[in-house]
Order: sequence, then structure tokens, then C-alpha cells
Amino acid sequence: MTFSFDLISQDKNSHARAGMIHTSYGDIPTPVFAPVGTQATVKTLTPADLQELGATLILSNTYHLYLRPGPDLIADFGGLHRFMQWDGPILTDSGGFQVFSLEGLREIDEEGVTFRSHLDGSQHRFTPERVIAIQEKLGADIIMAFDECPAPDDYDYNVAALDRTHRWAARCRTAQSRSDQALYGIVQGGIFADLRARSAQFLTSLDFPGYGIGGLSVGETKAQMHEMLDVLHHILPQDKPRYLMGVGSPEDLFECVARGVDQFDCVLPTRIARNGSVFTHQGRVNLRNAQFSSDRQPIEPACRCYTCRTFSRAYLRHLIVAKETLALRLATLHNLHFMLELMRSIRGTILSGDFGSYKDRFLAEYRVVPEEKRGRRTK
Repeated sequence: MTFSFDLISQDKNSHARAGMIHTSYGDIPTPVFAPVGTQATVKTLTPADLQELGATLILSNTYHLYLRPGPDLIADFGGLHRFMQWDGPILTDSGGFQVFSLEGLREIDEEGVTFRSHLDGSQHRFTPERVIAIQEKLGADIIMAFDECPAPDDYDYNVAALDRTHRWAARCRTAQSRSDQALYGIVQGGIFADLRARSAQFLTSLDFPGYGIGGLSVGETKAQMHEMLDVLHHILPQDKPRYLMGVGSPEDLFECVARGVDQFDCVLPTRIARNGSVFTHQGRVNLRNAQFSSDRQPIEPACRCYTCRTFSRAYLRHLIVAKETLALRLATLHNLHFMLELMRSIRGTILSGDFGSYKDRFLAEYRVVPEEKRGRRTK
């Protein structure tokens, strides 16, 4: 089956959309949150766990899998689906964000990027053609064009990087040889409305089956991110999915869905779980705090995840303080259940026409952590 996208419903009072992405490995109801499996695994969880949680898409990282264990080995196993024993849809990013984050360890030229591995210092070379070849060996259902992700507030450098990203996008389109993978172009342009508009218009002319929105969640304010999404909504095709890369705190899901975004991924739920923090409808809770040492309640009484059905806050705090591995697993199960259930509720209210009031109710109760980092896909 080839890739396709059906737009099913649109909210009357915002740009929120509900749709369905069709892939060879299954359908993806949108809007969707994708757990991050950087190293071909969502940390501490099995594929069976992800199925039970209702995950419909997971993300793996081209840069990390290229370095270890290597695309040839994964291809010999039949691709990522068989290698990691996940029979649902997979998205691989291009590795561009990771490569361009290697300050002092990479050099950019017109043809591509030469960089040194963060693992052993060995030298490597990514070009648009090579990145597509690697992703074709990995075999994900959705793959990403190789782009340059510059600092968001340097206009002159963003102009140069944008032109290079566009040339690379055209080369990626030409290099693609597998028809069973959907290649998304990536809109760049920093925090500058004119550059974002130019990028969206150019990439639309290449007729990609979907569009990533990159270069956000990298230091700009949330107001600036929202402004860029507002610009793009009126330019990107209505009949193609929009994927906001590396963004996924609970409040961001509501605000960005309201601005027409269909796909999200973020390391935040799994990363904070490993630090002892969990999501609730009132905001994040740090289970390391002594106040939970004898608390008999679950994380959230109304939550139906395995962790909340089974264990108390006191037990979870004990595991965290004792540095037991089970603590990481149980917190991760809860956080991903929270995010996936939240997204299912968002989709349901778009379909029922109640999205606006649901958004208002949630955000009125949810306490945002001011210093919360909207981290990209590195762990």
C-alpha cells in the first residue's frame, strides 16, 4: 500500500484538523504524538508495551543508527521493523539536527556535511543522497529530507542555510528510489515570517507527500513558534500532513494542533520519566519530593495506565530514590500513556466539535513549568 493522507474533519473555531495517514504498516490517526525510539527502542519499553499503550507511530534517529549498529546490518535483518520487532509505522529523521548540533565537530559545504562521531571521533560524510540511501536501508515508512538547522535568530545565516536546504531538498527528491517510503520536505527559516513563507512555497513546488516544520523548539519563545505556525498554515497544502519536529509538551500539543499541526514527536515524556517526573492534568510532579514518601495514591487516581492501576506514589518514590531500573519503566509507561491518551482526546474533540472548550479546560488546570525544555530527538 502506498502512503496517503485523508483530511476527515476541521475545527470551526481554529485550524485544528483530524485526519488519517495510511502506510504499508498501518494507519495513523491524526493528530498524532510519536514516542521517540532514538536507538531503535523507546527507552525501557518493549514493542508490546507500545502496542498496549496504543502508539500508532514511533520515531528512530538516522544519525545514531548510522553510527551504531549501521544501516547495512539493519538492512540485512529486513529493515527497522523486523530488527526491532515493531509492526507499526516508523518515521526516521534525517539526522540533520544531530549533525548540525556537533559544534566544532562538523564542516558544511554545498555538497553536504563532514563531521566527527560523538562516539569515537571518527570522520564521516553526509550528503543529501547519502542520507536518503541510509534511510532507504533503514526502511521506515516516513523519511525526512536532509536539511540545515541553524540558530533561529540570525537572519543572514538563515537566508544562506535556507537556500542550501532547498537545494538539498531537490536533491533528496531526485535521489529517492523506494516508492514505499514517504519523503517529507522540511520547512526552515528560523523566526522570520518571510523566510518561512519562502521555504513553504518552494517545498510545496516539489510536491512532497508531507511537510516537516523544523528549526523550532531550538531556543525561540513559544510565541515566536506560534507565529511561524500561523504563517505556514495558509501556505502548506491542506491535503498533506504537517509534522512539527521535536515539539511535544502537553500545552504545546493543544496550541500547535490549534494551528494546524498533524504530527508531533518529543523526548520530553521519556526524558523526564528518567528524572523521576511524571505528567498529571495539573502539571508535572517530581516524585523525588519527600512529600510523597508515604503517599498511598497513584500518580493520578483517574488514570488507567498500568502504573496508576497498580502502584502508589510512595512505592514509586522508593524505587526512584533507590535508583531501581523499574522506576524508569513505570514512570515512562505513565508519561507515554498520558501523552497518547491526551492526543486521542484532542482528536476526539476535533471530530465532535468540542476542541476549543476542551483546550480551554485543560490549559486552565495545567501548570506549565516555566523552564521546561522542549528537547529534540537525542535521547
